[in-house]
Amino acid sequence: MLGLPKGMEWIVILVIVILVFGPGRIGKVAGELGRSIKSFREGLGNKEETEEKTGDSEEKK
Repeated sequence: MLGLPKGMEWIVILVIVILVFGPGRIGKVAGELGRSIKSFREGLGNKEETEEKTGDSEEKK
């Protein structure tokens, strides 16, 4: 049965990714991913704050 890669397999995968994309592009992608996650979390936080302020929670249902 196939499982998660271990030890040396991760190193081989990392080398292949670096060869395909290059170290510069990987840094850009990682930065963009970080900004996306941050904005997603901020959006979730703003939604919860809005529901608390307006009272749009489960009480109306």
